[in-house]
Amino acid sequence: MSMKHFLLIGLLALLSACASNQVLDESLSESELYLLAQQDLDANSYGAAVEKLRALESRYPFGRFAQQAQLELIYAYYENLEPEAAKSSADRFIRLHPQHPNVDYAYYMRGMTSFTRDRGIFERFLPLDMTRRDPGAARDSFNEFAQLISRYPESRYAEDARLRMVYLRNLLAAYDVNVGHYYLKRGANVAAANRGRYVVENFQQTPAVADGLALMVESYQRMAMPELAETSLKVLRTNYPEHPSLDGDTFRHHVEPAERERGMFNAMAGDLLGKVMTPPSRDAGTQMEREMEQKYLEARDALPREIRAPARPEEEGRSIWSRMTFGLFD
Repeated sequence: MSMKHFLLIGLLALLSACASNQVLDESLSESELYLLAQQDLDANSYGAAVEKLRALESRYPFGRFAQQAQLELIYAYYENLEPEAAKSSADRFIRLHPQHPNVDYAYYMRGMTSFTRDRGIFERFLPLDMTRRDPGAARDSFNEFAQLISRYPESRYAEDARLRMVYLRNLLAAYDVNVGHYYLKRGANVAAANRGRYVVENFQQTPAVADGLALMVESYQRMAMPELAETSLKVLRTNYPEHPSLDGDTFRHHVEPAERERGMFNAMAGDLLGKVMTPPSRDAGTQMEREMEQKYLEARDALPREIRAPARPEEEGRSIWSRMTFGLFD
């Protein structure tokens, strides 16, 4: 079956799901509504779960499941590919319950909605170079994860947020490198040199620093500024001797990012990034939350090695096969 058929089937399934409109019995109790919502979440029927959670919240605003339903509504919106609704729900929960013991989950999900804002249902399964897309959502997500870590450094979501921030920082740096290469193609050498210097000064310890230096070398050479070009080239040779623009004593600049870097980001945006999009749960109280926890563990193991946190003591006994496959087949 061709890709077109898969896309058509997916689109028809989505339209069919959107078209279903279940009428909820007005006599349902709070417990019954919550149980039905849990069953929908277990079955991945997120649209139906949204309807029931919204009904529960409106009918029983002060019930014992009201705040839990608000949290799970954020998750249901997120999984139903409604990022703006998920973010609004997270903002509302933070505003109404700033001292809630699980408010850190709302902060985390606010960052997740921005993290996946530019990735629709098709983009999740198609190979995209995210370094060439508008970085607005990436910046928002980075700032929102930073706010989570600043407010709740001991949160169970803090480690995952830090890993995503590393990825986002690499993404933003690579985007600036692409902008610099665009300037070079258009003959805007001053702008290209400035963009390369910005990457070097503001994105240390990212793969894009080497490309930023190469941008500076090429730009200064084109502007007949040999001293600045030689200084930048010396730094590049000393710190990144394997960079593709270096061929022995010869500097041959390319007008695209290094293949090594592009390959890393394409992998993140393709197979692996799709696995990183499922958020972890708040606790393990329901079947839905246990399932979310399992998805989180799988997503954590799927992160590229370059941005993974050091292994914990309990992980040191993992087999070689488990380490080679990042735990995907454990």
